[in-house]
Amino acid sequence: MCSSSCGDVKNISYPFRLKGDPAGCGRPQLELSCESNKTIFEFNFGKYYVKRISYDKCTISVVDVNLAYGSCSFPSTSFSPPCLILKYCFYYNLNSYANYVNCSSNIVDQVSAKVPCLSNNQSNVYVYVGYDLIATSISHLPDSCAFISKVPVVLNRSVDKLSYEDLRKSLESGFDLTWSDWSWGLLMMPRYCIYNEGVGAKIICYPYHIRFPVDVLIIGRFILAPIVFLVFFIHKYRTTLQTVGNIEKFLHNHQSWMPKRYSYPEIIAMTNHFAHKGQLHTGRLIAVKMLENSKFSAEEFINEVSTIGRIHHVNVVQLLGFCSEGSKRALVYEFMPNGSLDRHIFPKESRGQSCSWEKLHEVASGTAHGIEYLHNGCDVCILHLDIKPHNILLDHNFVPNVSDFGLAKFHPKENDFVSISATRGTIGYIAPELISRNFGTVSCKSDVYGFGMVLLEMTGGRRNSNLKATRSSKAYFPSWVSDQLNKGGNLELRNVTEIESMIARKLCVIGLWCIQVKPADRPSMTKVLEMLEGSIDDLQMPPKPFFSSSRHISGREIESDSSTELLVPESIEECSFNDSYA
Repeated sequence: MCSSSCGDVKNISYPFRLKGDPAGCGRPQLELSCESNKTIFEFNFGKYYVKRISYDKCTISVVDVNLAYGSCSFPSTSFSPPCLILKYCFYYNLNSYANYVNCSSNIVDQVSAKVPCLSNNQSNVYVYVGYDLIATSISHLPDSCAFISKVPVVLNRSVDKLSYEDLRKSLESGFDLTWSDWSWGLLMMPRYCIYNEGVGAKIICYPYHIRFPVDVLIIGRFILAPIVFLVFFIHKYRTTLQTVGNIEKFLHNHQSWMPKRYSYPEIIAMTNHFAHKGQLHTGRLIAVKMLENSKFSAEEFINEVSTIGRIHHVNVVQLLGFCSEGSKRALVYEFMPNGSLDRHIFPKESRGQSCSWEKLHEVASGTAHGIEYLHNGCDVCILHLDIKPHNILLDHNFVPNVSDFGLAKFHPKENDFVSISATRGTIGYIAPELISRNFGTVSCKSDVYGFGMVLLEMTGGRRNSNLKATRSSKAYFPSWVSDQLNKGGNLELRNVTEIESMIARKLCVIGLWCIQVKPADRPSMTKVLEMLEGSIDDLQMPPKPFFSSSRHISGREIESDSSTELLVPESIEECSFNDSYA
């Protein structure tokens, strides 16, 4: 077997060859040269130093000659993985690039570094890292910048702010290319070699005398498998195009009132690669919700943009902008530093509630104002259909904001019901009519039911359904509360004042009214606000809810957005503590 060496590369052999080797050594398309005792690999008009070759992993480690040894220059060419004469294909798997751009003005963001040695008074050269600009569109660059070239780079993602010194060292380290031989000329070789992808990738070779089984395997791998993949890809591509087309049509038809549209690189820059909470160039903190992996992302995206995009209310989360580029969709909200309500009403272990009763009453009233505005304050009635503690966000003053409109529905105010084809919401907060129309029609009263369940959970400081409760009578909190209030019980509160006890009773009574089985028996959100702002003495006890049963389940979601997250910090400020329940 032919084997050559040049400088630090001691094992140049098949499929590579060194220039000057005998004709039968290696593949002509993979010829390397030796210059100044350094191994050179040229492809796609670029020139790269070879640092090492790993034949068991099918990788070759290279570095652009213009970027090696601390030199200050542009890459020798704009990189793209080569396929040499349709024989050997190389793959770069990390998809992280250093994109060189020339800007007429200074740029300040988290994913670019200025190159001092290439900049002058007339132009500023920057390197954007982490996104392949050419793979999408160079129109995403700032207006003052023009794309020059790109090269793969492997960075330490823990770096908060990119510096050119860090970048230069990473570029000097180079990158790995993985090769695969798709040549039918393999059939003419004394041994048949098949590339095994995945963990521990390597070439598996078979002796010539087992040619037929290998032929069958090759046919299955290189003919049938690509056909199946191609059919799947075409179907996926058409589906994606249809989805993207529907979204773009919607955005075009409603662009007059749309919030600001951001490019995907801008989203990456604002959130520092989604590692921390985001920040606009004005310094305003933001939270970003990615929808690309959500099952109902297209519908949710349109729902949220069309719903929150036109709403401005102190108790409804504000949508500041959005991103829609192919399958990548994101929503940009105002940042809520105290997270969601469930973090405060479901404390860990048995520590008691983390909010005072006065604060709980304020949160309940604010949430009711937000929902009432959705029902009556807009041109059309907006049904949220997923009211739950997780979708109530708290700002720095613990002012509640209703969020997550992925399941929302519109209907004219003159109609008293909504047509919905499928059950949607979160079990434990879903109104009975959303499960079966035998209980009534879907209307604004469906949100009232979810709000009532939230009120009861706020009061109990626990999930309404608790199958681990030591007393079976307390397994379903609404049932236990109804029994306690009907017999004049004290809700077993401890360390509370008379005023706090009245607040707890009021929230329970209103919650029980809201979760009546028949929608007609529930109050409207306008009436709920009157009840919250009125006296407990003016409230009558409602009938015991029909669904008072420990068989209720809480937490599992139906068509709810469980695969998306708002980027919020780990540390959350807490309300004043108040251990109330025994």
